[in-house]
This record gives sequence, C-alpha cells and structure tokens, in this order.
Amino acid sequence: MRQARGTPFCLKKGVYNIMNYSQEVEKMCCVKKGPHHGPAPIPEEGKWVKAYEIKDISGFSHGVGWCAPQQGTCKLSLNVKNGIVEEALVETIGCSGMTHSAAMAAEVLPGKTLLECLNTDLVCDAINVAMREIFLQFVYGRTQSAFSEDGLVVGAGLEDLGKGLRSQVGTMFSTKLKGVRYMEMAEGYVTRMALDEDDQVIGYEFIKVGKMLEDIRHGVSADEALKNNTGSYGRFANAAKYIDPREE
Repeated sequence: MRQARGTPFCLKKGVYNIMNYSQEVEKMCCVKKGPHHGPAPIPEEGKWVKAYEIKDISGFSHGVGWCAPQQGTCKLSLNVKNGIVEEALVETIGCSGMTHSAAMAAEVLPGKTLLECLNTDLVCDAINVAMREIFLQFVYGRTQSAFSEDGLVVGAGLEDLGKGLRSQVGTMFSTKLKGVRYMEMAEGYVTRMALDEDDQVIGYEFIKVGKMLEDIRHGVSADEALKNNTGSYGRFANAAKYIDPREE
C-alpha cells in the first residue's frame, strides 16, 4: 500500500493517519512515546471515570452567568446522564428580555448532548455564560452529585425552588440618607418592616406568594389563602413602629 503524503513512518503496520505535516516535521525521526495512561479520572455520581467522550459525562450541577453590561444574571441547573441533558432549570434576574431567552433555553436544552448545549446560541449572553461555566463543572468533575451514587433523579432541580415551585429571590434597597428597605426574602414578599424605638430593623412580615397562589389554584379563597400564608420573622410583634418598604 502506498503511503499517503504526511503519514508518519512510525505508525503501526497497516495503520494510516491522513494528516498534513510540514516538511520540517516530515524530516524528523520518530521518538516513541512512553506511558499512555489516558485522562485523569474524575468523580461522577459515586464513581471514578476516565472521560474520553462526551457520553462519559454524568452529573447534576449549576452554572451562573452574566451579560456583557452586567445588567442581569442567570443560574442554570442541568442534570446530565451519559452526556445527555435530561433536565434543565433556568432562573434569571435583572433583565426582562432574559426571561424570554430562558423560556427558549429551557425548551431546547433537554435532549441535547452537553457539547451541543455548549455550542447552542441561547440568545442571552448571561445564559450562554452560565452554560460555559456549568460545562467546566461537568468536565472537571466538580458537580454537585460527584460523590452521590447514581447521581440525582431527574426532577431534582425542583428542590432548588421554594414553596409553590417559585424561585427564591432576595431583593433589598438602601440609601445612605434613608437606610435599608427589605422587599423580598427567601420566605417571600415583604409587606411590612418592624422597627424598634431607635428606628432599627428588628423583623419583618412576609407573604409566601408561591404557596398562596398554589392554595388559590386548589380552591381556597384569596382572603383565606393570604391569611394562611402571611408570616413574620424576628421580633416583629414587639416593634415600636411598622413601615411599608415600598411606600414609606
């Protein structure tokens, strides 16, 4: 068999690698490679895996991304089994347009390989960056389920959400002149802040919006649902004064 131009002479008999080499490389003699132990093993779902191909990657992890002007951010959670995205959770904050991109991303990501996802235009820079960051978590064995036998079940991403399957959001605003305003906590939408005699915050009242809407969907009256899902934190009952963080 005639050897193709650029095929190194030191390949095993009958094995031909069609490749273009410079004249300098072609004139070099072959120096044999010593050890060949492949990639370092990475932890995946309770196992140590040598990842050669994208199908060798499994795990559950998160990635956070931001857009170029840093006007918004995205948290992306993926559950990957044998290189295929089986579950996606996309949470965004700070940009109204990003929510529409998130809707598209949540639809197109499942069913793709992790590599396909990395090379899919998810429209929003923040979501694209989140995809890049989560890819690194997977391929370097830094996933949340790295040491969990068999990983996490498909649907585990919903556990990151609050009651009523609503993203947990914290929103605070403050100025030097007027101080701090709590608007939304992990518990829910803040309706009143409690202040002591020195006008310092000692607690707050909140509405668990997700759970309230869930109750309403299940037939509970709006007034009753609001009452059942209103709670407080701290020394709320002992306040000297209460203020509406959005009005006062």
